[in-house]
Amino acid sequence: MILPGATLGVLGGGQLGRMFTMAAHTLGYRVVVLDPDPHSPAGSIADQHIEGDWHDHASLQMLGEECAAVTTEFENVPAESLEYLSRFCIVRPDARAVSISQDRIREKTFLREHGIPTAPFAAIEEEEDLEAAWRTLMPPLLLKTARLGYDGKGQRMVENLAQAREAFEAFGRKPCVLEEKVPLTTEVSVVLARTHDGQCALYPVGENHHERGILDTTIVPARVDARIEREAMDAAVAIAHALNYCGVLAVEFFVTRDGELLANEMAPRPHNSGHYTLDACITSQFEQQ
Repeated sequence: MILPGATLGVLGGGQLGRMFTMAAHTLGYRVVVLDPDPHSPAGSIADQHIEGDWHDHASLQMLGEECAAVTTEFENVPAESLEYLSRFCIVRPDARAVSISQDRIREKTFLREHGIPTAPFAAIEEEEDLEAAWRTLMPPLLLKTARLGYDGKGQRMVENLAQAREAFEAFGRKPCVLEEKVPLTTEVSVVLARTHDGQCALYPVGENHHERGILDTTIVPARVDARIEREAMDAAVAIAHALNYCGVLAVEFFVTRDGELLANEMAPRPHNSGHYTLDACITSQFEQQ
């Protein structure tokens, strides 16, 4: 156990990093932030702000030697940096969990291999993969970049093979996922915390509504039947166990018109759908982080 008075670190100085820093201060911890932006929101209130790049070994070592443990505010921190940082301190979540969640091909393959239903998909590594995938998937389809896509960015709906090829070219011919656009009733998410020895605590299932691909409103508890609620919570716990996860994890799901629950993606960090926990719960998702 890391007791108050110790120093914690966070990779990333944005909004979620700032909320983590505030929670850590309330609980009596010092915080060091590593972020290249000299005016980052989290860095401005941290006890120490290391203005460095997430690839820079000297900055990572400085962070690791200052801290008892380090976490991350977003999933696109290079997994290699987390692996290097783990030489000097505890890193949660670990590099493996982050590397899976930051790549849609690895993420969806991981979910499928562990029996978690997803929308039908195919990995697209090169243009020739599009034709093979088109024979097995039912349009309309979504072509999504494997990496760095969020809030509706890095994806395009395609209704024929020509459009798919055009979108793949527009994305720089980088690895993508081609996925069936399933008819939805709603989207839900589960935010949980898991300890290093496998204990899980879950917040209520949230019902999410988006505007232009960006989360706008979360309703808690979600207005779904008890079966969907239980399936979502069970699936999120199963994913956390399969990752041997430690920290706060969010899992987003689609609820189809046929009443099927499909995992969409996971976030190895506090989630925007969990911000209500700051005011509505005994401990917030940032205190659990």
